[in-house]
Amino acid sequence: MPLLETLPVLPTVRQWPVWSTTVRIVVTDPEFADRAAALVAEQLAEVDQACSRFRDDSELAQVQRARTSQGVTVSALLAVLLGAALEAAEKTDGDVDPTLADDLAALGYTEDYSVIQARAGDVIVPITLSRRRRPSWRDVSLTGRELRMPEGMRLDLGATAKAWAADRAARTIAARFGVGVLVSLGGDIATAGPAPAEGWQVLVKDGSDEPAAQVGLDEPTAGLATSSTVSRTWRNGTRAVHHILNPASGLPAEPVWRTVSVAAGSCLDANIYSTAAIVRGEDAPQWLRELGHPARLVAADGTVVTLNGWPREEILAVDAEPTHEIRLPAVPGRAA
Repeated sequence: MPLLETLPVLPTVRQWPVWSTTVRIVVTDPEFADRAAALVAEQLAEVDQACSRFRDDSELAQVQRARTSQGVTVSALLAVLLGAALEAAEKTDGDVDPTLADDLAALGYTEDYSVIQARAGDVIVPITLSRRRRPSWRDVSLTGRELRMPEGMRLDLGATAKAWAADRAARTIAARFGVGVLVSLGGDIATAGPAPAEGWQVLVKDGSDEPAAQVGLDEPTAGLATSSTVSRTWRNGTRAVHHILNPASGLPAEPVWRTVSVAAGSCLDANIYSTAAIVRGEDAPQWLRELGHPARLVAADGTVVTLNGWPREEILAVDAEPTHEIRLPAVPGRAA
């Protein structure tokens, strides 16, 4: 994913690559941009150290090498991240399950995505349906900071940890510096503090020469997330795979939807629902409609389905991959 994409660099903006994607921070007062960026970089490093699946020295990796069936005390940060992952599983009846690390590894997702892309096609398609018993989030117990789960179970907290980190960063910046802020981590966007007069204008697009929708986030705190079956893909032998798995099979969810975007009161909730919608496939629209959150689903053939007040007006996209194009607030003394 290119670093700059379509977002211009202004005094209110800071952005850099992280976790095979791009972190972007937009503040309403450029005076605090550098300090906000430093704070976010520090927080993301803390999250990475706590729960990265790709680091042998992460706390999660060390915990999983311990006798977790007898109970292990984890740090306060890892406990919160584990809690967010288990909350996602509960809210989606297990469609978003943090116990699929081994299935992702079996498909070749054993390293940072940038490394996977570099060696795409070199791994063999595994047979995963032969397992007699699949792991489940219900096998994981978290009481306070005490974690219990079957020994040998490995967790992947990536999706919920990224969204939680965006929420945390936005709330911290708004509280510490008294500014409005938008934090974007790849497809996960969190806002906090006073929004610009026109709100945070975000252009959600699915691909080159395909429809896009502009939405405004103007609540004191709001989240927007897009989950995709086309943006993080690789070839496993001769087979094309993506990173959103169906817990029932341990294999990539059927690509009924190219992308699903959901707006909610937090980035974490938006991410939970957009990811689960990919897994639910054809049943997703009715489920999202009952939840009541604005949503936009783009089918494999490009058909767009909007729900619960999502803007219906579609405009022509110009970017080559699913992304959010952020319309920046005006900078004092400069044109918007």
